[in-house]
This record gives sequence, structure tokens and C-alpha cells, in this order.
Amino acid sequence: MASFLSKSNTLKLALFATGLSGIVAEYVLSTLATYFLGNSVLQWTLTLSFMLFAMGLGSRFSKYLDKNLIEKFIVVEFILSFLVSFSSIIAYGISAYVSFDKSLHVFPFPIDGVLIYFTSICIGFLIGLEIPLATRLNDSFESLKVNISSVMEKDYFGSLVGGLFFAFVGLPFLGLTYTPFVLGFVNLSVAILLLWRLDDIIDTKWVNKLKISSVGLFVIIGVGMAFAQDVINYGEQKLYKDKVVFQEQTSYQRIVVTQWKNDYWLYLNGHLQLSTFDEWLYHEPMAIPALKLSGHPENILILGGGDGCLAREALKFPSIKKITLVDLDPAITKLGKEDPIFRKLNNNALNNDKVKIINTDAFTFLEKTNEFFDVILMDFPDPKSIELGRLQSAETFRMSWHHLRPNGVIITQAGSPYYATKAFYCIEKTMQSAGFNTIPLRNQVLTLGEWGWIMGTKTMTPEQMKERIRSSNLDDIPTKWLNKEALNSITSFGKGLIEFDSSKIEINTVHNPVLPTYYGKGNWDLF
Repeated sequence: MASFLSKSNTLKLALFATGLSGIVAEYVLSTLATYFLGNSVLQWTLTLSFMLFAMGLGSRFSKYLDKNLIEKFIVVEFILSFLVSFSSIIAYGISAYVSFDKSLHVFPFPIDGVLIYFTSICIGFLIGLEIPLATRLNDSFESLKVNISSVMEKDYFGSLVGGLFFAFVGLPFLGLTYTPFVLGFVNLSVAILLLWRLDDIIDTKWVNKLKISSVGLFVIIGVGMAFAQDVINYGEQKLYKDKVVFQEQTSYQRIVVTQWKNDYWLYLNGHLQLSTFDEWLYHEPMAIPALKLSGHPENILILGGGDGCLAREALKFPSIKKITLVDLDPAITKLGKEDPIFRKLNNNALNNDKVKIINTDAFTFLEKTNEFFDVILMDFPDPKSIELGRLQSAETFRMSWHHLRPNGVIITQAGSPYYATKAFYCIEKTMQSAGFNTIPLRNQVLTLGEWGWIMGTKTMTPEQMKERIRSSNLDDIPTKWLNKEALNSITSFGKGLIEFDSSKIEINTVHNPVLPTYYGKGNWDLF
């Protein structure tokens, strides 16, 4: 043990801890940037790129440090431990005060994003500063070629362990609240070990100051960890105008439920998914016309829809024998199955014997399943990112074609035909490229605005689809809003509010993901 804890090995252990905690902090910041700002690919790219750039700056700046290298190395470790520990709280605190102050958004990016990136730069700068310092300190213990390789090795190995920890332990079990503190404690503990093992070469003027600082920092991080959840709750509440009654960070998304009077709102990554105030204005037009159009639906596939509301609508049809509900996040389907609010909302649909829940990626499910379905209902989040846009790609619709029976019907939520016009018609054009005849549907959902869907069939013409929907008899189906008159309304569109050349709308594919771009450049300022 004594030989393992030599001065050289202790120094390398500190670099291992730095690589571990630093990369986890960057992952935390990337995840939070995605939560607050959207577009995960962009946020992860920017956050990690800024970190690597800052590491270069830190390495460059290190050449100006000549004296008291070990003392300065330990100070950098202390500062890094603090920043890592409080990275999540910093992000939440910033967002709590600036996310809704549009006057502060004078930069190309919202100011909360800029400050999250700045925190990433600070952490990267400190890591970049440490590596050259450790190399110079270790120079007296090892030859140059061994020194360089072993110092870099420990930092990179720490990054790997940090990545695995974040993916399989931190995010699933500790969440974004406590993961940074655990890693901050790890980094600080190794820094204290370094202070203890190298105290004989530390300037006596620094020893007591560093020891007092280490104790103080340990207390500060401990207190921060104790009150972290309160701070996060406060920051979360500031993001929403209504009372937050449920929140959970899963491996896939941030789930928040708010309450106003007797109604509840479900948010995923800060974006409204449904409200108990008017969700039937969304779910009835999406499900019932498609199920009616199929004639005698028996086997239904719901992709998304983990809240259970579409399953509720499908179960109104006596002919239904089986509903397969595929939703990526187990936390959402657990909410739909067990939470009293959602069980009441979906009439306990997810506990019905006819409903089979599968927690996997919808794209992967379509690739692997051998089943055929009468109706496919796609209730995906808006295509704000490349991974979400893939769910409404030509490849997804082609697989759906193969799993749909000859008289089957497919329908997907397609966002707003007025606020995201190009995205809406991109989805229709993409579905048509898979061989479907399509029609658009629309309805005014009070909490969402004007919303729309694209419906497709293999054999019926658009005119036949409209005629059969408008002539459907709803007497045998209990509805809260949908009636004969509404069936005419949801299949009727006036003149387009936004002029554009539809021939220039591209098809969304996995290799050409244009849909998120169309969505992001929507007319959201009109909302």
C-alpha cells in the first residue's frame, strides 16, 4: 500500500480523479443545456467542444506558473472540486432567474445557455491547467517518455470511468442533483490525500492554509449536498408558473407535472405534452377517426403515448383484442400505470389486460417485431432534435407500412400546421414517400394552440378517407368533445397562412434529418 501511495502514484491518482469528475461535470452540463435549451446534439457538441478548447487554454496558461507548483496544483484541485459539485445547482440557479426574462436574451444563445457554457469552459480550463502541472511535478519521479504517457493515461482512464459511471450509475440512480456532489467529493478526497502525502515538499507557508481550506471546502460541499434538492426544487418551480407536484430526471428526459386548481400539466424536458384541462381535444381527434376508418380494429400499436390516453380511446372499441404500447421511458409508463392523477385520466387503461407495455425505442421495435397491426398511432414528442426527428423519418414510415395490414390506418402527431408549417408538411411528404395516401387533420387545443396530425392508408384515396371520416357514426363511442360536426371540422383546412413552395420541402430521412431544422425555423413568434 505504501509503495502504491508513492508521491508519483498519488499525483497520478489525483489526475485520474480529475478526469473522472471533470468529464461527469461536462455530461451533467450537456444534459442540463439540452433540458433548458433543447437540441441535444447541438448542446452536447457545444458543451464538450468548449471544454476541450478551454483545456487548451489552461495548458497554454500553465507555462506562466513557475513557483510553488504543487501548492497551485492542489488549489486548482480544490477549485475544480467546488465547480464540479455545484455545476448542476449553478445551471438551475441561472435558469431560475433568466429563462423567462426575454430582455436578457441579447446574445445568439440565451443567457442561461451562455453561462452554462461558461461553467463548462471554467472546468475545462482547470483540467487543462492541471495536466501540464502534474507532468512537470512528476518529472522528478519518472523519465520523460514514461512521465508523459502515464500522466495522460491516468487522465484519459479517469474520463472513461467517469463516462461509465454517469451512464450506468449517476444519471439512473443519483440523478443530476447528487451525481456532481459525489464526484466533487471524490476529487476533493484525492486532493486531500495529495496534500497529506506531499506535505514534506509543500511550502510551510502554504500547508496550514491548504489544510484549513480543505476542511472548509469539505463542509461547504457537504452543506451544498444536503440542501441541493431544495435548491433544485426552487429552480424547477421558478421555471413553471404553476405548482410543481412531481419531478423526476430519468436516463432519457426530465419529467415534471404541475398543478393549477384541479388540473395538471405534464412537461417533458420543459415542453408541454398534455393538460388534464383539455387533453381530449388532442387524443379524441387523433385516435377515434383512425380507429373508425380501419373498420374492425383488433390489434393496435401505439408508439409513444405512455400517459395512457390513447390506450383509453382505443379501449372504447369493443372489437379491440390487443394494444401494444411502446414507450422508451419506463418512468412515463409507470406514471401512467401507478400515479392516481394519470390512472384517473386514462381510466386505468394501462392496467387493462388487453394492453401490453414495452419499454424500448420505437424505431428498434419496428425493426424487430413480426406482428401486423390494424392501426398504428404515433404519439411522439415534437421533432426538436435529430433523435426525435428519426421517429418520423421515411425509414420509420416504411417499416410501419410493412407492419400495417392492407386496410390498416396510420396516424402521427405532426405539430402545428400554422406555427411549424414546413415541419408539418415535411411529415406528410415523408409519409407519402413510404407509399401511403395521406390527409392532414387539425384541431384547436386550448393549451397547445392549433395542432395537427397526418393520417395515412395503403389503399384509400384522400377523398375516400375524408368522406368515410365525415360520415362515421359515433353513437356507439363515448366521447367528450368529438361529434359529427367536429369530424367535418378536423378534416377541413382553409388557405395557408404562410406562403412557401411545397415542392422544395425535402423528405426527412435518417441520413438527411431535415425535419428538426424545419421545426426549429417555425413561426413560433406567432404563438
